[in-house]
Amino acid sequence: MPTTKKRLNITLSRDLDKALSRIAARDEVPEATKAAELLRSALEVEEDEAWEILAKERDRKNAKYLKHAKAWK
Repeated sequence: MPTTKKRLNITLSRDLDKALSRIAARDEVPEATKAAELLRSALEVEEDEAWEILAKERDRKNAKYLKHAKAWK
């Protein structure tokens, strides 16, 4: 049966394979489901880091501030 989900073929080291198997067994979910959850979490961390870098670049002395309404025009 066709699926709308993208499939990804990756090669894991033995250590990663063992860790993924143990965590999936602990949480009683398939390894693919746990891998997708971990990937989603890692991407959120990456996104947070990118936002932090942007915020630090914009956080300067004498910065100009806009009112909320004006910023969204």
